[in-house]
Amino acid sequence: MKKVFKPAVAAAAVSLALIAPTAFAADQFFPIPSYRVGAYGANGQAFYGGFIDYLNYVNLKDKGVNGVTLTWEECETEYNNAKGVECYERMKGKAAQSAGPIHTMSTGISYALIDKSAQDKLPLAMMGYGRTDAVDGSVFPYAFPLVTTYQMQASAIVKFVKDKLGGNLAGKKIVYLYHDSAYGKEAIVALNAEAGLNKFELVQIPVAHPGNEQGAQWLKIRQEKPDFVIFWGWGVMNQTALKAAQKVGFPRDKMIGSWWTGSEEDVIPAGDAAKGYMAATWNVAGKQVPVIADIEKVVYGAGKGNLQDKGKIGTILYNRGVSAAVLSVEAIRKAQEKYGKGKAMNGTQVAWGLENLDITEARLKALGATNLLPTIKTSCANHEGSGKVKIQQWDGAKWVPVSDWIEGNKGLIHPLFQASAKQYAKEKGITPRDCSKEK
Repeated sequence: MKKVFKPAVAAAAVSLALIAPTAFAADQFFPIPSYRVGAYGANGQAFYGGFIDYLNYVNLKDKGVNGVTLTWEECETEYNNAKGVECYERMKGKAAQSAGPIHTMSTGISYALIDKSAQDKLPLAMMGYGRTDAVDGSVFPYAFPLVTTYQMQASAIVKFVKDKLGGNLAGKKIVYLYHDSAYGKEAIVALNAEAGLNKFELVQIPVAHPGNEQGAQWLKIRQEKPDFVIFWGWGVMNQTALKAAQKVGFPRDKMIGSWWTGSEEDVIPAGDAAKGYMAATWNVAGKQVPVIADIEKVVYGAGKGNLQDKGKIGTILYNRGVSAAVLSVEAIRKAQEKYGKGKAMNGTQVAWGLENLDITEARLKALGATNLLPTIKTSCANHEGSGKVKIQQWDGAKWVPVSDWIEGNKGLIHPLFQASAKQYAKEKGITPRDCSKEK
């Protein structure tokens, strides 16, 4: 029997593509609070399509993880915090026996679940979003802002801009144009720290949700005449900004966006206005990555592909969904090494696996994922594991990497995480774990 949990209001909008196998006790179950409809549905379709395609790929190619079949259920959140919590509550009972990492692809939903998931001992993955001080696993044992965070991304972007401007930012002016929400504000603390260190002027310009009106903001940018614009947008705000930049004559090759402003869904609707624009990413686009090409061959060849629009295969967000699934499966594999190969892992065991990832270049090659994402090594003290990004540029038809992997200034940024986590622990009455005793 096949089943998908969803709030009643979204039932009519959920397609048959969402239907997935029901988990049994011997299987490894993934609760997936996803979104395929609503204002950000196109982004969710690509990301979760890639995520589920990889789970299917592991089942078809390897017969699961050491014989343990991967199963899942999706629940439509529409990128709504309350519905995200409702989906979590509906699925957590089944996840009590075995649980893959939970990926909400929503900072708001992640914030709403971070305490609940810790109480229920279910691992919450936040790849490039969510509560960034959860890098400190001594305070957040069940939350994993894997790969890299908003602050480390901002720091890496500053490093790239500094190189582009001749190695010195003193006296330069950088505008931070951002979505006026928790997501947009997350990077401000890091950018202020970088401005203090590198002696550049930081001009902050917020944009109200949803961001389809930016005339006043771009008039100010034209008046400020910045050396670069760092752009933190989402959804319709992204194409609107690119068109507005073209209108006021601001060069797109002086704009660098966050990874949520750097997908095909962001640039294609902007047409010629997007050409030359740059954005950070922790994963590359394209089918040249062996695992992406093999997924299309194995999964879609078997008629088990999750996407209705196969044109999304190899796009930034599709490949990002695959990268999220790769790390999730590797965490299960790692947990089995400690707790028993061929057994389904519970939330605590998978959290241990996430906390002990060691994804080397050799492992990436074995997975067919070389250059799909950076090497990652997590620990109790570091639930991020990398902090590296690439800068990519839109050439009018495709994303082209224009940098190697760049790591943000960990010595500057990580103490900000640690101070925030320490304050959170104090407010919540949490006694942090002694990471020196964790193995």
